[in-house]
Amino acid sequence: MTRRDILWRVVGIVLSVGACGVAVAMDGSALAMLVFPIALLGLTLTINGKRMVVALRAERRGHGHTAEVIHAVRLRRHRRRFDQPHL
Repeated sequence: MTRRDILWRVVGIVLSVGACGVAVAMDGSALAMLVFPIALLGLTLTINGKRMVVALRAERRGHGHTAEVIHAVRLRRHRRRFDQPHL
């Protein structure tokens, strides 16, 4: 894991814990549902880390086939690793 990936995962944990803390502080109010999307975003960041940010950036730029592009980049990286001669 890279530093940036760990940073995004920490941001996700902070968002999730913060949103859950606000929901608990509202003590069963219906307004607690307003922080639910924030908790889900934090959970997604915690699980996926930097990959989610890369996917959102590509999607924001209007790329229609984001998942396929990310997969192709990973395959190229993987192939490059095994194509290099082992000394």
